[in-house]
Amino acid sequence: MQAEFWHKRWEAKEIGFHQSQINAHLQQFWHQLGLKTGTRVFVPLCGKSRDMLWLAGQGHSLVGVELSPLAVAEFFQENNLIPRLTQTGAFERWEADGIRLLCGDFFALDGSELTDVAGVYDRASLIALPPAMRKAYARHLTAILPPSAGVLLVTLEYPQTEMQGPPFSVSEAEIRDLYETHYHVELMFVHDALAEYPRFQKRGLTRLTEKVYRLAVNTVALPDTP
Repeated sequence: MQAEFWHKRWEAKEIGFHQSQINAHLQQFWHQLGLKTGTRVFVPLCGKSRDMLWLAGQGHSLVGVELSPLAVAEFFQENNLIPRLTQTGAFERWEADGIRLLCGDFFALDGSELTDVAGVYDRASLIALPPAMRKAYARHLTAILPPSAGVLLVTLEYPQTEMQGPPFSVSEAEIRDLYETHYHVELMFVHDALAEYPRFQKRGLTRLTEKVYRLAVNTVALPDTP
């Protein structure tokens, strides 16, 4: 999946992954990361998600990265925010009211923009990527984040043979394979969601499960200093 694929999806308004309502799992489980008010949150492949407004309403500052300039522009327009635009390396930075969106390729992002990030919200990032890209995504994400940052991750599982992604099915086994080197992976919630996605039923799905994970930093107990 090249950049052109996503540019065409946004230009054609083929953005069924965009939710007009605040994600219920975010509202229910975000506090499990234990972040303090005022800390910064990273939203990779953020699109124009209104979930960022909810996070800002919890007292967080936001940094997101999004490939499509249409998505970035629409986020600010639709939420009546007037952004300041600057260029920072390979990214065009749009910023207003504590929300900073970096327009460009996630894989070109380094850790300089994320030095003070305390947590990550991933609802539509990992599941947007085909299998061949997911390992590179997870490797890059963990490389650019501060070591202490935790992650709230929402995924979908369904018979991949019944529907072509995106969104893609990502199993719990794959989540653990991708992340357990860096994180303690905790499955917090499992939800049968097929009835809530009639458009997926029309595409032939017979089963659809949403799962919510908390990725907490692995800590190794050090011996007491004599």
